[in-house]
Amino acid sequence: MEPDILELESFLPYRLYRLADTISREFSRIYKERHGLTRPEWRTLSGLGERGTMTATELGEQSAMHKTKVSRAVAELERRRWLTRTADENDRRVEHLALTKAGLAAYREMVPLAKAFERELLERLSVEERMAVVGGVAALEGALEEKS
Repeated sequence: MEPDILELESFLPYRLYRLADTISREFSRIYKERHGLTRPEWRTLSGLGERGTMTATELGEQSAMHKTKVSRAVAELERRRWLTRTADENDRRVEHLALTKAGLAAYREMVPLAKAFERELLERLSVEERMAVVGGVAALEGALEEKS
């Protein structure tokens, strides 16, 4: 008896991964062209822009990035003088990261571009399809949160 075969092209987790990667690569052209940022650098910049001060660990959790990618992104943004590190008063092993004025300016320049990208992406769908995608993603996120 032959074992069952998994057709990746119809396997939902694989399809979602490929879709997310394709969308991420398409959007990366914008911030790469504008500021020469990598995906981890963009995720770090946007995380700090949204939340203000964070630790590298918090950034990794928020952006689902491995600590080495976070570390490299932080080092590059610090080299550009787009972020600063401040040691925690109670635990010197922990650093609080925050955007500088230049980093915040770059983030603020990118926000309308990111929103326009998302709007244009969703405009490729009908109203019903948009609602289904947004609702379906929220439902999956909720179901997975309940499980963990």
